[in-house]
Amino acid sequence: MHIDKDLVAASATPLVLGILADGESYGYAIVKRVNELSDGHMQWTDGMLYPLLHRLERLGHVEASWGVSDVGRRRKHYAITPAGREALAERQAQWSVVADALQKVWSDARDTQAPRTVAEGWA
Repeated sequence: MHIDKDLVAASATPLVLGILADGESYGYAIVKRVNELSDGHMQWTDGMLYPLLHRLERLGHVEASWGVSDVGRRRKHYAITPAGREALAERQAQWSVVADALQKVWSDARDTQAPRTVAEGWA
């Protein structure tokens, strides 16, 4: 299944903040986690992730620090900040409203055999 790029873009910030809310991480691990969470349907690239991380850093939602991997290689680690946790909570509330509205409209569509008309109260 292909996920539309607009949906990928809209979900990117809450996904990254949510992943970092579980603990600090680095770019490759974040990409891998998104792939796992989406059962392989969302294949992020470095070209998509790093501009987002840099923007979140400029906004004060994440902070970066240099660390060393298990094999001695330097890599940048990202951690969520208190402002990032607030932004995540706001995004969660927004997504809940959107998800509820979608669930209602899809449920209504399943419950009706024929589309409603304007005369029947659908406008």
